[in-house]
Amino acid sequence: MIPVGIISASYIGASVLFILSLSGLSNQESARRGNVFGMCGMAIAVIVTIFGNQDQNYLIIIGMMTAGGTIGAVVSRRVEVTAMPQLVALLHCLVGLAAVAIGLATYLDSTIQHHGAEQTIHNIEIYLGVLIGAVTFTGSIGAFAKLQALISSSPLLIPGRHALNIVLALICIALAFQFVISGEAPTGLTPLLVMTCLAMIFGLHMVLAIGGADMPVVISMLNSYSGWAATATGFMLSNDLLIVIGALVGSSGAILSYVMCQAMNRSFIAVILGGFGTSSNTTSTSTEHGEVTALTAEETGILLQNAKTVIVVPGYGMAVARAQHSVSSVIKVLRNNGVNAQFAIHPVAGRMPGHMNVLLAEAKVPYDIVLEMDEINKYFPATDVVLVIGANDIVNPSAQEEPNSPIAGMPVLEVWKAGTVVVLKRSMATGYAGVDNPLFYKDNTRMLFGDAKTSIDDVLKNM
Repeated sequence: MIPVGIISASYIGASVLFILSLSGLSNQESARRGNVFGMCGMAIAVIVTIFGNQDQNYLIIIGMMTAGGTIGAVVSRRVEVTAMPQLVALLHCLVGLAAVAIGLATYLDSTIQHHGAEQTIHNIEIYLGVLIGAVTFTGSIGAFAKLQALISSSPLLIPGRHALNIVLALICIALAFQFVISGEAPTGLTPLLVMTCLAMIFGLHMVLAIGGADMPVVISMLNSYSGWAATATGFMLSNDLLIVIGALVGSSGAILSYVMCQAMNRSFIAVILGGFGTSSNTTSTSTEHGEVTALTAEETGILLQNAKTVIVVPGYGMAVARAQHSVSSVIKVLRNNGVNAQFAIHPVAGRMPGHMNVLLAEAKVPYDIVLEMDEINKYFPATDVVLVIGANDIVNPSAQEEPNSPIAGMPVLEVWKAGTVVVLKRSMATGYAGVDNPLFYKDNTRMLFGDAKTSIDDVLKNM
């Protein structure tokens, strides 16, 4: 067994590594280093926790770790980058489930003895951990189902849904008082189990009431919830490192959710309460605004060759087609020919924060030519050609031009201000928000239909 002093010192070292990891992940150039810091910190935490365990059930622990590690290794190799949001949702689901299981087990553990105020505080820790874990568990299942297209991406607007949420919250508060004053187990087991069921219902309803186009924010929100669930679990188990890790994940997830809400022009409080994207104008009819003008890969190649400035706007369609390497090759050719070529990244491009950045980094695209929306929007009026590859809602002018649009007020990439816009799409289908895009019918827009990778490869041959 590891001495207590070494355990404490190791936990402090691991905490520092986790903080350095978050710092590294805040920038593309240092993201790889941030991942290394995080892995080292987690390795230290796991080793010290296992060998500092008084029960010394090493056989069971190592067996479970081997099984979990094997499953994780297999999944990580098989899951495509396009399915990464679904995987993240499932991982959040497991965190929530673990918090619920640990909370129930801790409450029923007869070896843990508390009295008076200590018992009250311990019960509060258990209740909060189970509550947040249950919401995270079913909420993540709902997010996974929407992202995987197992259910409709449209928001589920149950009549009186806000009243239902308020009733569920009030019941959970009443059960909290009953549980906290119940004392030792198992006298408070019934209110704890009832609350768990109600919290699971709330978590699922909260996410199902959010439109599919808002899933990037949901993912970051669930990330925050999983962190706070881990923090509550840390208090339950009197584990300082778990408290620190949970607080880091919870706070960083909350900050990211806030930033994403700003990018979507939504209320941060509405996200937390599950009212995000649930206004009455969440549905949209696909009304055409005119006729589209199609062009060929050869014509696109000519446009790019004659351009002095080019901006590429990647979207989820690029990820589906696995076209990032082909797009990178086009950019290299353009830049070698003296063309000022850059990328424009919307904060919610793809299905989760940073989705497009990961794809471009995989394709070895230089970080300095990948610009965020706030940086790049001012350059569109002076840009000759914009390539929109599989993006839809993030370049939709109806966010600014149609007050009744489901995405009204959402900051978008103003690509229509460029000289010529070439949109690569398989068809005229609407984006994830289900909103028709007037961009496709503008006079300076050309449509290049087909698979994005095939189309870009054909464009490259004609350059």
